[in-house]
Amino acid sequence: MTTATIRPGDRRVSPVFVGILAVTAVTGWATWTGFAEQPGVAVFLFVTAAWIVSLCLHEYAHARTALHGGDISVGAKGYLTLNPMRYTHALLSIVLPVLFVIMGGIGLPGGAVFIERGRIRGRWRHSLISAAGPLTNVLFAVVCTAPFWLDALDGVPREFRFALAFLALLQVTAAILNFLPVPGLDGYGVVEPWLSYGVRRQLEPFAPFGLLLVFALLWVPSVNAVFFDAVDAVLRALGTGGFDTYCGFELFRFWDTDEICSVAP
Repeated sequence: MTTATIRPGDRRVSPVFVGILAVTAVTGWATWTGFAEQPGVAVFLFVTAAWIVSLCLHEYAHARTALHGGDISVGAKGYLTLNPMRYTHALLSIVLPVLFVIMGGIGLPGGAVFIERGRIRGRWRHSLISAAGPLTNVLFAVVCTAPFWLDALDGVPREFRFALAFLALLQVTAAILNFLPVPGLDGYGVVEPWLSYGVRRQLEPFAPFGLLLVFALLWVPSVNAVFFDAVDAVLRALGTGGFDTYCGFELFRFWDTDEICSVAP
């Protein structure tokens, strides 16, 4: 068994992750009940905590799939504990993704797990390891939008509905960005095992700059429009309207909330 050398402590859920879950639950309750004097503050804390939870689950999915694929080193590295501080540098894992959410409502792929690819046998396993992370974002988006596509919004408070819609938008943007076949992103990791050795060698130097290139392109109006049209199409397919995601973003930015959202039904 590939998991024979994994110690029980390597699998134990980190208290840090449990604490983030607790913040998500408490602020979600405050958003639902209207307990907070300023709903936007509760939405900000709820979405931020839930977004960090999704980042942890994204990286955990990579690690867990790698473990079953043959890389038992992920346990000793702490990747199975769901501790966000284990997923590379805190600045890249947590701070930058949250800043990008605040600035533009984009789910920046944050963090990374370092898989010992030499332990993995078979191209399909390599591809599945790379796909596991963004597939987690897809699942998270489906869960967030469940009240919308199940037509079960009766009784769901307005602020909580907006928060779920915006959180779904973050998951969809993260999934789309991650699935791009650009060196350094998970989408490239899916197709890389199927490329020739020569092509992989030529593309390898671009891996550290792939994400920067993508975000630079998003500043181009035409590219930005195509990207968000794709995001909107996915959200509409999941039953989530643009107004809900817009007001979710506005509530998240509680210091600059649109009055239209404050009086929305």
